Parts: sequence; structure tokens; C-alpha cells
Amino acid sequence: MFIQTESTPNPATLKFLPGQTVLDMGTADFPSRDTADKSPLAARIFGVEGVTAVFFGTDFVTVTKAETVEWDHIKPALLGAIMEHFQSGAPVMGEEATATGGHAEHTGEDAEIVGQIKELLDTRVRPAVAQDGGDITFHGFDRGVVYLHMQGACAGCPSSTLTLKMGIENLLRHYIPEVVEVRPVTV
Repeated sequence: MFIQTESTPNPATLKFLPGQTVLDMGTADFPSRDTADKSPLAARIFGVEGVTAVFFGTDFVTVTKAETVEWDHIKPALLGAIMEHFQSGAPVMGEEATATGGHAEHTGEDAEIVGQIKELLDTRVRPAVAQDGGDITFHGFDRGVVYLHMQGACAGCPSSTLTLKMGIENLLRHYIPEVVEVRPVTV
């Protein structure tokens, strides 16, 4: 098994490509060690000293490290943990755990606008940020303000504010006049 790595715009995050499916569909976010009990793979990755967050896409694993740790010191251990997991045949997710499609539900008078927002996120935004090892999902819409949840490499990325304001906000405002602002949320 050969695992490729790619840098991301977030210097604290590295993208691992194991060359096989990680999740059949959706994503899974593990923003802390406490959330990893739903995934044998996430638990194994958090076993490497210095890991602060883990994120799964369909064909990649994104790992975020503490500022006090250098990639040169933990990358070999991470490669080993990921390789051992896939070679063991153990599932990526536990039986009770499921990957998510990402978007929060929204009903009410803004349902049509929210549908347009989700469609633009799914077709224009999410594929691009997945290339960088992250995901951005709809969290809410209130009086013209779109709330988005940033995951994986996008969470804590120094350029995420620029991506959110200059990229996503401009895109949504262009296609949906009711959108006046985009803001990040932490869940």
C-alpha cells in the first residue's frame, strides 16, 4: 500500500491519500480526541502524539497537528497508523456511526433560498475545498446571513476568512440576491 500526502493551505493540516475509499459517501469530522470513539481509524490516528483533529472525505484523511509539533516528527507515525488500519481490514467507522452529508436541515419561509444556497455549495464550493482536504457545510440562514461550518483543513486555516468572504460570500451574493453576508460557525 502506498499513501500519498498533499499539503493544504492550512500549514497545520496535511492530507493523506491512501489510494482507496475512506468513506463511501459524506464526510466525518473529529475535531478532538473525545469524538474519535465512533471511528477505529480516527482513534488510531489520535494515538499519534500531537494530533489535534481528524477529518475523512471519500478518498482522503486530513490530519491537523498541534503548533508545537513538526510534520517531520509525526508524519511517519501517521503513515504507519493509516497503513496498519487499512491492512487490518477494520472498518473506518464504527457500527453505530455514520458519515454525514454535512448540511443542516432548514424549513420555513426561506426553504427555497436555502435550497439554492445548498445547491451552490454542493456544486461550486465543496468540490474545490475537498481538493484542499476540507469541507464547508450549511449551518443556517437568518435575515440574509448564511452561517457555514468549516471542517478539516478549512477549520483554523489562515486563509479561511478570505475564502469565506471573498470567494463564497461573493458567489452566493451574485446568484442569490437575498444573501447579504456569510459567517463561519463553530459547532
